[in-house]
Amino acid sequence: MDDRAGGPPDPSERTLRHLMGEARWSTMLTGAHIRRHPIGTTLLRQGEPGTHVLALLTGVAKAVRREPNGDLTLLAFRGPGEVLGEVAVLDDGVRSASVQAMVDCSVAVVTRTAFLRFVADQDLYPVMVRYALGRLRESDVARGGGDVVARLSAALVVLAELSGGAPGAGAPTGVALALTRDELAQHLGVSRNTISAALVELVPLGVECGRRRIVVGDPAALRSAIGQGSSSKVRSRAGLRRW
Repeated sequence: MDDRAGGPPDPSERTLRHLMGEARWSTMLTGAHIRRHPIGTTLLRQGEPGTHVLALLTGVAKAVRREPNGDLTLLAFRGPGEVLGEVAVLDDGVRSASVQAMVDCSVAVVTRTAFLRFVADQDLYPVMVRYALGRLRESDVARGGGDVVARLSAALVVLAELSGGAPGAGAPTGVALALTRDELAQHLGVSRNTISAALVELVPLGVECGRRRIVVGDPAALRSAIGQGSSSKVRSRAGLRRW
């Protein structure tokens, strides 16, 4: 039986690692320097030159852009198997956003020269274009409307599972994410108040929200609730757990 039935698809199937294949992914990492970063660390900084890319090995990161008026916009979430900072390397420009660790992360540092040589030698430019288009599609889907409680639940499940809190691995594994209500609102294209109300509905399913962190206490229960369908059924499932 597929434990993922009724919930969001496996995020690993949309990564650059998946698109290029295991052999080429391993080749890219040959000779790369491995770094480990705690939650909240800035991995790449907006405005800096593209001197290298980071291959995300474990953990989850978020891409955040500071707008000209000073506001911050959350652009995307990235998990294991993704490459960070490749656009600035490919177009010889500067970073258009900062990337921050949402949980403890490990990355492989690949220099600009090594990455460009690898992409050329492996004839990966078509793959890079497909990867970029997939990212745009993900952004459109996240903001595409529909039930907010269900969409929020799905987003938190994906983030928790990318962080290692996968269902079916025994006891529930709590995952703390460096994430705010404002960022979730930006990601889903709704107001902060709407996100706050939706998070309250998910409290009985083990979701806790602090000032700058959100904890998914039981990813498996949250995924199971998503499989029930509409937000009313999610709420019903939450009510059963509360009882």
